[in-house]
This record gives sequence, C-alpha cells and structure tokens, in this order.
Amino acid sequence: MFIKEQTWKDITPADMTNILDRDDVEFIDVRERDEVQAGRIAKAKNIPLSELVERVKEIDPHKVTVCICRSGNRSSQACAYLSSLGYTKLYNMAGGMLEWDGDIVKG
Repeated sequence: MFIKEQTWKDITPADMTNILDRDDVEFIDVRERDEVQAGRIAKAKNIPLSELVERVKEIDPHKVTVCICRSGNRSSQACAYLSSLGYTKLYNMAGGMLEWDGDIVKG
C-alpha cells in the first residue's frame, strides 16, 4: 500500500491572526453547526466535514484554504480530502478552536 505524502501544512492559531485580513484566504470551519453556534472565527465559512463532499464546490481552489475544527483532527481530514481533489494551497489550523484565543462570533 502506498501512502500519499501530506500536501498541506499546519498553521498555529497565533499565525492565523497574521492572515485573517487577507482577501486571498478562505477559512473553512468543518465543525458541525451546533459546535459553531458556541463560537466561530468571524471570517470562517461553516461547511461541516459531514457535508464537505456535497459542498466542496463552495471552496475556491485558487485561494489559500485554512481548515478549522475543534482540535485539528477533522480539519486535517478535510485537508486530506481537498488535497485528493487537487487543492494545493491548504493549511490545517493545528490545535483548532481549543487553542484559538482571538475574537469569536457566537450564533
């Protein structure tokens, strides 16, 4: 069995604050809706991992994509899936929302 090399990079929550205002970056929160209700990064679009296959066309393959979840596990799965489709500008927010200490939007 061949294991494909990881094609995305991890980004720390601290590094995320440096790119929040960039127009060429898309933030995708792959948590379920009930988790997002408790708080999310304002610029993040919620596409739950369970809906990613059906909604993948909502993600621009030409932009940098940062995937976010609670701890970094589901977001790395999202990165793996997007990578398998040919997305190349992928980042996983390591530590997820558990490590995020920036501003959040509730609801």
